[in-house]
Amino acid sequence: MMALETIRALADSLPSSRGRVQADAPLADKTWFRVGGPAEALVRPADAADLADFLRELPHTVPTRVLGACSNLIIRDGGLPGVTFRLARGFSGIKVEADGVVAGAASLDVTIAEHVAAAGLAGLEFLSGIPGSLGGAIAMNAGAYGGDMSQCLDWAELVLRSGETIRLTASDLHFSYRHARIPAGAVIVRARLMALPGAPATIAARMVEIGGNRERTQPVRARTGGSTFRNPPEMKAWELIDGAGCRGLVRGGAVVSEKHCNFLINQGDATAADLEGLGEEVRRRVLAASGVNLEWEIHRIGVPS
Repeated sequence: MMALETIRALADSLPSSRGRVQADAPLADKTWFRVGGPAEALVRPADAADLADFLRELPHTVPTRVLGACSNLIIRDGGLPGVTFRLARGFSGIKVEADGVVAGAASLDVTIAEHVAAAGLAGLEFLSGIPGSLGGAIAMNAGAYGGDMSQCLDWAELVLRSGETIRLTASDLHFSYRHARIPAGAVIVRARLMALPGAPATIAARMVEIGGNRERTQPVRARTGGSTFRNPPEMKAWELIDGAGCRGLVRGGAVVSEKHCNFLINQGDATAADLEGLGEEVRRRVLAASGVNLEWEIHRIGVPS
């Protein structure tokens, strides 16, 4: 754990912000897994200009990290050193246009899908099946149900570690499977997604279908973090996990979901170490059974306890 004196020294030395700055800030309740240690300093900028000013004045020796909806994230039990940014109200605006939508990075994917659908625009229904916020969806090229961010992103605005604001296209971000090439230390603040006119009834039916499919096949009401591992080429991670006998595997308070075995679940008293350790045990067993080395899709950050 970080020493209280060190935490206070960092908080006292930070640039001013029009938002909220909190030292030794609990983070577990902000993650879908409900685990993890505190942020040494948690900063909630008021808006993009406030974020840019803060970064411009922040010494480059201070590490930074950005949290979104924390839906596919394990924060380790020792917490996050340096400055952690959490984008909130000043980054959640949504403006629907004739052929797309401009939304803040903190906007929830499902909320964007609902706004676009209400305007009779199609092509973004897949977002209703992705838990999380727009910034995270872009950073990991999130996708589901036949769509992903690489197919619909027009541009994204980012604040660089220097405080400069830039706009990048989908081509600039070099999207690949569950990955985008984001400049080191940059923060996505808003983006424009492209859409096409569509029949409202058809759009609504597709979103209902996606919601029903998630409910039937995934443990959406559990303390989970979405798909744990990436699908290897031409394979399904869950099939490999099942074939290695890992369905229902337990470590401490963490368990591999019986409903969908590419999901880890906090049964109520799991630690981040339980969840990450269980994931690593799954990887070990899958490698031994099939020769496939599964890659994490859930991000694991911070200091172990």
